[in-house]
Amino acid sequence: MNGADILIQSLINEGAEIIFGYPGGAVLPIYDALYKNPIKHVLTRHEQGAIHAAEGYARVSGKPGVVIATSGPGVTNLVTGIADAMMDSLPLVIFTGQVAQDVIGTDAFQEADVMGITMPITKYNVQVSDMKELPRLVKEAFHIATTGRPGPVLIDIPKNISQGKAVAHFEPDIHLPGYQPNLTPNYLQIKKLSEALSQADRPVILAGAGVLHAKASYDLTEFAERYQIPVTSTLLGLGSFPADHPLFLGMAGMHGVYAANMALHETDLLINIGARFDDRLTGNLKHFAPRAKVAHIDVDPAEIGKNVNTHIPVVADAKEALVKLLEEDMKTDTDNWRRCLNQYRNDFPLWYNKGEQGLLPQRLIEMVHQYTNGNAIVTTDVGQHQMWAAQYYPFKQPHRWVTSGGLGTMGFGFPAAIGAQLAFPEENVVALIGDGGFQMTLQELSVVKELNLPIKIVILNNEALGMVRQWQETFYEERYSHSIIPVQPDFVKLAESYGIRGIRVINEQEAESVFHETITAKEPVLIDCRIKAGENVYPMIAPGKGHHEMIGVKP
Repeated sequence: MNGADILIQSLINEGAEIIFGYPGGAVLPIYDALYKNPIKHVLTRHEQGAIHAAEGYARVSGKPGVVIATSGPGVTNLVTGIADAMMDSLPLVIFTGQVAQDVIGTDAFQEADVMGITMPITKYNVQVSDMKELPRLVKEAFHIATTGRPGPVLIDIPKNISQGKAVAHFEPDIHLPGYQPNLTPNYLQIKKLSEALSQADRPVILAGAGVLHAKASYDLTEFAERYQIPVTSTLLGLGSFPADHPLFLGMAGMHGVYAANMALHETDLLINIGARFDDRLTGNLKHFAPRAKVAHIDVDPAEIGKNVNTHIPVVADAKEALVKLLEEDMKTDTDNWRRCLNQYRNDFPLWYNKGEQGLLPQRLIEMVHQYTNGNAIVTTDVGQHQMWAAQYYPFKQPHRWVTSGGLGTMGFGFPAAIGAQLAFPEENVVALIGDGGFQMTLQELSVVKELNLPIKIVILNNEALGMVRQWQETFYEERYSHSIIPVQPDFVKLAESYGIRGIRVINEQEAESVFHETITAKEPVLIDCRIKAGENVYPMIAPGKGHHEMIGVKP
């Protein structure tokens, strides 16, 4: 077999169902092998579309997204998505073409230092030096990407490796003595946490994406219910705990709800499960959870104590830790604490000026939730629309929320919806995206039409880079420097040019009618929603402030 055939057979052996990619000179042998083999390949119209689609696929399915790109510009077009997956702990296995070994380092045509470029943004990367190693390297790549804290793994393949021939052995053992992620919690730490919980008057759980990666949502619910512990969530942890559960306070952080943020500020025991205490969650660290003993459960020991001083570190898989905690015998009394938090929730709910003219984005998200029965897979870019979606589309189930968290990537939401739809063809997928971000990857409309993916593309169009504009209004004395977009395409005609139905809505009545008709239709639809310009996301923790210093909190 040649190296390309060995690679494809290795992917088949690993159960790869779908590949997102874009061909080029250095990967032509691989694409020739794909021509002869049954793995489904999706030709995106840009490498960034391929990597974000793979992220969407990985996020909702839990399976590794597989990507192929050619050398040079093919690889560099993947960099944003690789960094995004690294920040948000998404399992990807990426194969990049490389120039032949004998010209590496000579600035050959379409050569790039893939290893140097991607080393800081991958969990592991390797360049193949012997085609006989391919089966082992592929097996190790899938193992590393999906175990411990998930992340992207990259294999760089010189063209002479994919062209050369060798006898391959497809039953390699995995032997990685330097990579042994710890999944089982230390019993003494579990005991310390259970004792702390028994003594706490105001405990609160912070649920992060680690709960979802560990498939521990139901264990978390059982744990919270048994001991009546209020639950908050990070942005990426939404869906890990049912949004309609009486113990759920809502999302915490910069644009979190008042009750959730005050719970973090006033708690005496903060139990962090699978979150990394990033700055958008904590605000000013000097004011973060000032009265709390902090317990942190995380499969990645590097995250524990990195940003917040941790009193009870538990290095473990979230599910394993919750299972052990559920075996403990604890007594808790949180009645007064829950009454206090419920008062906060009743007195300071999310709000917007419902009587104003125009199509309000908050109401738009509420309508999407209504007409999808709250069961859609929702993807977003980053910005105002992302925060409105997090606030006004409550997720009752896990693995329904697909967004770019740590890197905050514009252009992510639409191709991520493609990957999510391919992972679950029968599910209702809605891409809630801004007019700015959509223009970064809109060429993937071609993929949607080609595969007839019934994605609903809902553009929250305020003719601006909304979050940039809001910060300029709030912190830069309304100096709107290059945040307003005066010239845009006609998105309806754009969709129609790709053979996709496009609709424009300008008020709530039109939106109601269009969503009622189209939101569950088995065809792709683009809906250009002209939302009220100048609307801001509230509440908000301003930079340098703590959870108790939110602005835009209105009774």
